Amino acid sequence: MRHPPRPPLRRTLRQRFEFRAARLLFSLPAAVQVRLSGRPPVVVDDCRLHPQMQLLLALRNRWRGPSIAEQPLDAARANFRNDTATIAGRPIAVGAVTDLTIEADHGPIAARHYAPAGSGARPLLVYYHGGGFVLGDLDGHDSLCRRICRDADIHVLSVDYRLAPEHRFPAAVDDALTAFHWACAHASELGALADRMAVGGDSAGGNLAAVVAQKAIVADGPAPCAQMLLYPALDRTVDRRSLELFREGYLIGRADIAWYHLQYTGSAVPQPDPAQNPLLAKDLAGVAPALIVTAGFDPLRDEGEAYADALRQAGVPVVLKRYEGMLHGFCSMATISPACDTAVSEITAALRGVVAA
Repeated sequence: MRHPPRPPLRRTLRQRFEFRAARLLFSLPAAVQVRLSGRPPVVVDDCRLHPQMQLLLALRNRWRGPSIAEQPLDAARANFRNDTATIAGRPIAVGAVTDLTIEADHGPIAARHYAPAGSGARPLLVYYHGGGFVLGDLDGHDSLCRRICRDADIHVLSVDYRLAPEHRFPAAVDDALTAFHWACAHASELGALADRMAVGGDSAGGNLAAVVAQKAIVADGPAPCAQMLLYPALDRTVDRRSLELFREGYLIGRADIAWYHLQYTGSAVPQPDPAQNPLLAKDLAGVAPALIVTAGFDPLRDEGEAYADALRQAGVPVVLKRYEGMLHGFCSMATISPACDTAVSEITAALRGVVAA
């Protein structure tokens, strides 16, 4: 069912001021940004933190409130919405934007369809937003979905899957699968190519995209032509080196990741279930070709790159791009950071190639 698109979020005066201030600060010379951060250049594991990211961390640490695990759930969600609204910028023009309702057994799933400009059917990316399975909505990733739609010249269907802890695992997985199957069944009315349906997402959304791609090869139904995993969360059963290196002080930390996992699964003990931890899948042969993006200063870095290795060993084509100076979530910062903007341009170009292959 289609609905008129909701009007863009109206940012407050404070949010508009903070957006412009961030743009100004991140346009300063790199040496000035490092000096303003109050620290020498940060180098960890032979990676140098980008000056724009170093300044961002300094500003965040200066105004930092309680950690995610210390906030009431409603406050955490409100703060996340405020942060995403602050850096949203002006809406990027695409061909059309339509809000949709996808019918599911448990009730409707909200979604938003971004159609590229021009005529002719194009590939479609079913996109699952990040937020630890707990935070986030369609509005919070509106800017990134518009950017992908415009620059990759593909349709994007953004999915507002159910969030934990109200709806714990496997609710998000069920919604992710339902939305992908719905998109495949309605490809022609969306203006998409039925044989060029991809899945993608960032962080927790990358987890969902990987799970959908895996389940498609054992199910009797459609399978994605490609998967795009942006700094994905893929395995809580192993503490890899990056989780320790960046356990605190780099936007998300080890305690945050553990809290998200507890909200999502209801247990502090990770389970060896590929539907929760897709890196544990025993057979990856035939899974959709992947574009995997990692950030050098991200606790989740090593599991994303381990998944790229596992896919390659199974004969799956993989494009792996590590942005060494970046932090978790950097694609959503393209509106304020020139370095992130350049990275997103490269990623959308790579996506276009992977989906078209």
